Amino acid sequence: MNNTRVPLFGIEIDRLRMAEAVNQLNIWLHEARTTTAKFVVTPNVDHTVLLQSSGPLRAAYHDADLVLADGWPVVMASRLLGKSLPERVTGSDLIPALFAATHSTEPLKVFLLGAAPGVAQKAAVNIHRQYANVQVLSTYSPPLGFENDPAENNNILARIAEVQPDLLVIGLGAPKQEIWIHKYRHQVEAKVAICAGATIDFLAGEKKRAPRWMQHTGLEWAYRIGTDPRRLTGRYAKDAIVFPQLFFQELVRPWLHRPGFSK
Repeated sequence: MNNTRVPLFGIEIDRLRMAEAVNQLNIWLHEARTTTAKFVVTPNVDHTVLLQSSGPLRAAYHDADLVLADGWPVVMASRLLGKSLPERVTGSDLIPALFAATHSTEPLKVFLLGAAPGVAQKAAVNIHRQYANVQVLSTYSPPLGFENDPAENNNILARIAEVQPDLLVIGLGAPKQEIWIHKYRHQVEAKVAICAGATIDFLAGEKKRAPRWMQHTGLEWAYRIGTDPRRLTGRYAKDAIVFPQLFFQELVRPWLHRPGFSK
């Protein structure tokens, strides 16, 4: 993969546009299976804040095969810092773009893991209706606390192994989904796994994306708070305080490492 990574907020983000990310995923999806699933993470502002205090999440990001900038503030910060990520590549846009780009004679075989009970089945119906070359083989909504239950994790791995998907779409929320696939990437029998947040809900029509103009102007956060204020207000308030501090640290970091600089 001809690609450079941008060091930002303690992680490295791939400098890829949407079309380039889809192309790379299609290459991996058409390769022979290996003993380790490749996995994709999509950092936004909330992820960058969580990364500062979560060792397991940092480990997952370190080993991820693709790290794609989901949040506009992350992209804008990269440009202000002279590191210039080319565009935002959200999980919610990446999955449909990948489905739309699937034109091979063999269908893309998919497993949907996550969302509330029944939601992934609705998503599967919509996917089959819209994308002729995508086949959702199975879906599963794990119970709360599954990540701490060895028997339940074995159940999930067995369900995936039973159908041998090409692509595993994981909609368990951050940081749970990233930590889970990192822990089990050597046991998950899929070629590629994408940590996709609320994408399954969007595909099912259970949640709606912000209008395009809000997505393109960096205001999607305002739309999301309006649709789910109880869950998101506290999170975004914390992010609004911490993220500017992280940006300032990135801004002054080169000066701190200049020869002759002393604190």
